[in-house]
Amino acid sequence: MRELKGEKLEAECKRLEAMRQYENQYKDCAYICGIDEAGRGPLAGPVVAGAVILPKDCQILYLNDSKKVSEKRRELLALEIKEKAIAYGIGIVSPQRIDEINILQATYEAMRQAIGQLSVTPEILLNDAVTIPQVEIPQVPIIKGDAKSVSIAAASILAKVSRDHMMIEYDKLYPEYGFAKHKGYGTAAHIQAIRQYGPCPIHRRSFIGNFV
Repeated sequence: MRELKGEKLEAECKRLEAMRQYENQYKDCAYICGIDEAGRGPLAGPVVAGAVILPKDCQILYLNDSKKVSEKRRELLALEIKEKAIAYGIGIVSPQRIDEINILQATYEAMRQAIGQLSVTPEILLNDAVTIPQVEIPQVPIIKGDAKSVSIAAASILAKVSRDHMMIEYDKLYPEYGFAKHKGYGTAAHIQAIRQYGPCPIHRRSFIGNFV
């Protein structure tokens, strides 16, 4: 990544400091965990959640909501997050399970999985917008949290990059749908492919009723 200097570096450090407001609020907690998901909206593929505990003094330049970061930069950030994090977990819930229990419950399940993979137990969870049922740890739901908290932003990057990698692999199995390009979202080309070829094993049947 291009090195930042002078005023640009100062501005980036200020932006990141503003994204530590919640981490600073709970600074007495040793382990603060950010949680976010990727893939609630697509017509195909799993829903994936990330859980990340960053060190207190950790600085990762360009860290932001995954939707505001280019694909190339997300890949680099994901590597840096994994390298610097105290602990991280990735939860994955299949399209079949999404159809069985609905997308919201599947998202909660992925988040619980991600928390369960952490090598240390967090004292507080900073969640992007939701309160996760069946979790004993105190939780703080933050609307648009992936743009307001470095911990949630880190979780959003890991969730997004992990899911994108899975969809690129699925593209090799089912090339006619174009999963590598749209990652399962309902683009015109994707809907056209569903109408032409019918659904494949990773399509969410509960999402595609209008096209099949």
